[in-house]
Amino acid sequence: MIALAVIFVFLAAALLLGLRARRGRDMDLEQWSVGGRGFGTIFVFLLLAGEIYTTFTFLGASGWAYGKGAPAYYILCYASLAYVLSYWLLPAVWRYAKQHRLISQSDFFVAKFDSPLLGALVALVGVIAMVPYLVLQLKGLGIIVSVSSDGRVPSHWAIVIGTIALTVYVTISGIHGSAWTAVMKDVTILAVVLILGIYLPIHYFGGFEDMFRAVDKHQAGFLTLPTSGMSTSWFASTVLLSALGFYMWPHTFSASYSAQNERVFRRNAIFMPLYQLILLFVFFAGFTAILVVPGLKGADADLSLLRITTATFPPWFVGIVGGAGLLTALVPGSLLLMTSATCLAKNVYRLARPRSSDKQVTRLAQWLVPALALVSLYFTFNGGSSIVSLLLMGYALVTQLFPALLASLAKRQLVSKQGAAAGIVVGVVTVAAITLSGATVGSLLPGFPQAIKDLNVGVIALFLNVVVMAAVSAATRPAGRPSPAPQIQPEAAAGAG
Repeated sequence: MIALAVIFVFLAAALLLGLRARRGRDMDLEQWSVGGRGFGTIFVFLLLAGEIYTTFTFLGASGWAYGKGAPAYYILCYASLAYVLSYWLLPAVWRYAKQHRLISQSDFFVAKFDSPLLGALVALVGVIAMVPYLVLQLKGLGIIVSVSSDGRVPSHWAIVIGTIALTVYVTISGIHGSAWTAVMKDVTILAVVLILGIYLPIHYFGGFEDMFRAVDKHQAGFLTLPTSGMSTSWFASTVLLSALGFYMWPHTFSASYSAQNERVFRRNAIFMPLYQLILLFVFFAGFTAILVVPGLKGADADLSLLRITTATFPPWFVGIVGGAGLLTALVPGSLLLMTSATCLAKNVYRLARPRSSDKQVTRLAQWLVPALALVSLYFTFNGGSSIVSLLLMGYALVTQLFPALLASLAKRQLVSKQGAAAGIVVGVVTVAAITLSGATVGSLLPGFPQAIKDLNVGVIALFLNVVVMAAVSAATRPAGRPSPAPQIQPEAAAGAG
């Protein structure tokens, strides 16, 4: 009961912070979704760098360390490369978004390519990728609360209660609620992960070196990449794909709009890779659990961190770990809900109803939050294995937006709107077809070298995307033609004076 009480204290505190964040603010769409572009270095750091710490990282990183060994290292690598990329990418995105008062990721593509239809396509791709990502957060929330409370709170009730809490504060406070809850989340998760990652190896093995020796003795070669399957080629292609796709998630992309100025991104890019080092301690907890709580197979490997915690620590500390895990679901979950609702309201609904006012679009976005929460709850309870397949497609899907984004940053228009749309469609269809069919690059290209067969399918889709984008652009617009004047959204025109 002590652990359960501590978890509910965390839930109440998160809800209170989220609701108080609205104080003194008139929640128009810009204030609700991008914080009036007034966030400083700390908030932007927590919204962008802190996004890596979700339930997937909290449970999945330790679970992969426990169940797969060396392939888990990719989680440590890809975000570090993405943060380096952000030094040049995000200032350019922010400047353009501020100049044209953009709200969503889709707005960027609409303005750059002068194509509302392309914006709607980008919005739909983003929402399709984000729904299973949100489902993952909710499933993780249920696991964390249920295991930490020793089963006193069933997983499905934990999911429902957590979903209601994040829906309430997102609808009322928007990104302000997410930002303040992110402060609480990152302080807590930092402390918890360091304690677990340092104490557990020392407590059970006497130190880190002894822990690694024991794991290697238990399963030789577990700490090195295999020669096939999740090999060096898989590792490199997955790191590349995930790094390019890191800021293509709509909630991460639009969170960059909230910064006060572009210097925020350059300051953060210096320190954000260091923040990744905290993931090492998540791995240490997973490696320790291999010998302390053996026998977890398949999806149960994700329980390794919680199982070793409950076996080692008193109930009050188990409650703190459960509360930290709860926050890793609430913060990214709130951003996913808010961004999905904004994209659908602004870039899909407004395309169908162009005369709708800003107030109507804002109200619709807020009403879409509980609607999307209900859809996510349905898939959480009834999605089955298809959700897992969709989740694996997530990064591969959103990365298909990267070539068009990169081309749009050139001073002269290198890619036409038709080329951008065709490339995105081909890339997305390729990922979906291969993943849903259960095929792999190896099964499609059996005669190729092992290094090719082990490539992440998203890289193959990205290659086809670029080829089609270039070919269609060459056929529809001469390369190097000056970029047309961007189409300004109605709210931009109103605020330009």
